[in-house]
Amino acid sequence: MFHRSAPPGFEGNYSDFPSVQPHMKAMTNEGLEADIRATYELLRNDNACNGRFASIGFCMGGRVSYLANSILPLGAAVSFYGGGIAPGLLDRAPRQNAPILLFWGGLDKHIGEEQRSAIRDALTKSSKPFVEALFSFADHGFFCDARPSYNPEAARDSWTLTTSFLAGNLR
Repeated sequence: MFHRSAPPGFEGNYSDFPSVQPHMKAMTNEGLEADIRATYELLRNDNACNGRFASIGFCMGGRVSYLANSILPLGAAVSFYGGGIAPGLLDRAPRQNAPILLFWGGLDKHIGEEQRSAIRDALTKSSKPFVEALFSFADHGFFCDARPSYNPEAARDSWTLTTSFLAGNLR
């Protein structure tokens, strides 16, 4: 995701966030949209997905999944603790093309109830289908086993919900 600003071979590290932050700040919606469309065209032309597409993203990728759902003809989208959807992408709620599954950690200090509520309200106001799951006992990054916030129960249960959601929407 940092190919526009990071040197070739760059690998971010959870224990060295300052080295990643400049690349995160350099990302734009326009650049992400170009990458999303390029990936979609590559997969569509390869016929790898049999015409059925979904997007799943974690953390910043959760935001990207929401963005992708606003520009592509997806069958479903999944956003795990998508930071920056509120307030940055609330105007994309009316453009969500497919049902979206949103996961949140109740202990997440980065994405609080105010942001979650703003997203919920924007999707509801736009009459867009969504499912929201809040794991009250989990923190931001609960799915990532490389982080101290990893929560195996929340990861297991959220993946069960994800596979069921995708099975129901990618027919």
